[in-house]
Amino acid sequence: MMKSPTSLPSSGLQRGPHLPDHDFAVVIPVYNHGATAAEVVRKAVQNGFPVIVVDDGSTDGGCANLEAIRNTRVVRHPRNLGKGAALLTGMREAASESARWAICMDADGQHDPKDMLRLVQAIPSDSRPIVVGKRKAMQTAPWTSRFGREFSNFWVWTACGVRVSDSQSGFRVYPLPEVFDLDVRAGRYQYEIEVLAKAAWRGMPILEVPVSVSYTPGGQRISHFRPWIDFMRNSRTFCRLIVRRVFTPRLWKIGNRRESIGGHP
Repeated sequence: MMKSPTSLPSSGLQRGPHLPDHDFAVVIPVYNHGATAAEVVRKAVQNGFPVIVVDDGSTDGGCANLEAIRNTRVVRHPRNLGKGAALLTGMREAASESARWAICMDADGQHDPKDMLRLVQAIPSDSRPIVVGKRKAMQTAPWTSRFGREFSNFWVWTACGVRVSDSQSGFRVYPLPEVFDLDVRAGRYQYEIEVLAKAAWRGMPILEVPVSVSYTPGGQRISHFRPWIDFMRNSRTFCRLIVRRVFTPRLWKIGNRRESIGGHP
């Protein structure tokens, strides 16, 4: 039996109707994304996969009617626990319904849900990788996103020896249940950093597939990334990972490998 996230008491979950069995399920963490979440979910279900929305303690009422969208269920945290905790809740729900892969995407509208088919089609038949959607045309992104990506890419490489060109992308496919065994400790945005390092340590392949991204000036996109606070949190996570690698000789041997599909890395 899968264990519930340690920070989330089981009594805090409100469960909707069961999802049909499927190899893939879409997981969308939501925190006060009422302006965009419904449209993201509607487009996501058009790909034919069941959708699990994790309402991470939202206070804007934006998740109230999402279960009315076909093939969608909503799981709720009673309070905000962070993106990493929301991803784990959604992936555990997907695994409990027999999904073998979780397609994770953000609720702010930056991703094109049609691109999830590119991520799925990139999965080799003989491998269980993490697939990362490598965002293109990042010159339209806010400077904090562009700087944060390069900063994160360098330190992920330092922490695990594997080069990833978009370590902050939230558009990913995770293998279930393997991702639960990586012992990721970070519970907020830093989950997406630590999971890559821990996957590399275990020898789990990391693939990158180009995907589109939309950063419309003056649009409704809502981001809860706080540059300075999350910069400090990221730094603590990287320090912890790097120290672990320095004092674990077997991790020194991990090479500078990277696999990119459908374009240059």
